[in-house]
Amino acid sequence: MNERELLLRTAELAADFVDSLDTRRVFPKTSVDELGAALGGPLPEQGADPLQVVEELARDAEAGVVASAGGRYFGFVIGGSVPAALAADWLTSTWDQCAGMGVLGPSALVAEQVAGNWLKELFGLPADASFGFTTGCQMAHVTALAAARHAVLERAGWDVEADGLAGSPPITVVAGANRHVTVARALRLLGIGKAQITVAAADDRGRMEADALGQALDGVDGPAIVCAQAGEVNTGAFDPLEQAADLAAARGAWLHVDGAFGMWAAASPTLAHLAAGLERADSWATDAHKWLNVPYDCGVAFCAHPEAHRAAMRVSAAYLVESGAWHRDATDWTPESSRRARGLPVYAALRSLGRAGVAELVDRCCGLAQRFAAGLSDLPGASVLNDVVLNQVLFRFADDETTTAALARVQAGGEAWMGGTTWDGRAAIRLSVSNWRTTEADIDRTLAAFGAALRA
Repeated sequence: MNERELLLRTAELAADFVDSLDTRRVFPKTSVDELGAALGGPLPEQGADPLQVVEELARDAEAGVVASAGGRYFGFVIGGSVPAALAADWLTSTWDQCAGMGVLGPSALVAEQVAGNWLKELFGLPADASFGFTTGCQMAHVTALAAARHAVLERAGWDVEADGLAGSPPITVVAGANRHVTVARALRLLGIGKAQITVAAADDRGRMEADALGQALDGVDGPAIVCAQAGEVNTGAFDPLEQAADLAAARGAWLHVDGAFGMWAAASPTLAHLAAGLERADSWATDAHKWLNVPYDCGVAFCAHPEAHRAAMRVSAAYLVESGAWHRDATDWTPESSRRARGLPVYAALRSLGRAGVAELVDRCCGLAQRFAAGLSDLPGASVLNDVVLNQVLFRFADDETTTAALARVQAGGEAWMGGTTWDGRAAIRLSVSNWRTTEADIDRTLAAFGAALRA
């Protein structure tokens, strides 16, 4: 085997895929059974030439690849990969550094430290806040809320790391009615069940109501955590973060912000007002593989109280050699010890875009969302259900049957893909614009696909 030949051919196959994004179907036609027939079978007794394996994998698996890297994928909030981040991700795999400890990869540690500090600057977070790179926002929530659990129980005189939760003072979590499901799962993983969540009412845009939050906190006796949201998953709306910060501070509660995609508004001078008060929280969780457009997987947890963050995550053993470099071996700040060097693609993305480029990316996506919403006015029976303040467009047609049928036709047609949802008890469609590749032409093609679906 010629390893250089293998890598060069793999790069060629990858480039061919990227070149096809503008013309290929967004969602594949190939069925799971067909993919299973092509890829499956008994484990081979003998190995195959690596070049043959890669050629056949590209041939057989690509038929089932969703073109979520392209400009006409609007399902969920999924970015593509800006070129510098994609290339850096290839290098990350080639270098194969375990980013858990600096002694395993000094360059990975330093790039992650620089990237984390740049992100704090971009979001306007406290300069001394700690951070950790995780698989995604789900584990970023787990990380940040573990720090919250430590802090609120420590104030109540309980050492959760030493004594666990059995017999501890109960923690009350106050969250909005439209909180994301990953917040609830993170709490569950940390031993905080549904019965400990007090739900604060949300308004018709999905924003937690400040009065409802205040009333909920008035009824809490003991350790408390408030979970607010920057960017509701259907409407893009922001909880009232300034008021949430005031109420949490007055009650002595920890304020955590779910900013999976909405935190990136803080990077835009024209949209930063939506995130007013963000910097006053105690912890934050976001995804770089959403609006920063780095390859999967990459979430980031931030904490305004590094001592609580490290206490919740730190591990130690005689054989673990601390790097001493900036005192931040990543294994002390995330739930994972063996971990990919996620900071390298983030560093490359931020270095290639700069502050102005990130702001332009966010602004352009939001402008394209507004273009789509405006274009819906030309389609019969279309109604936009949200104020398009960010990158989310929530809409429906005359009735549930028409809405569901139109969405199904567009999805099946392959011209674009977005998902359905339920809003106010009725069927709706949710379009998310967060890919650097998306253009006005992509928006217009998608509108035309809906027009054709309605005529059909």
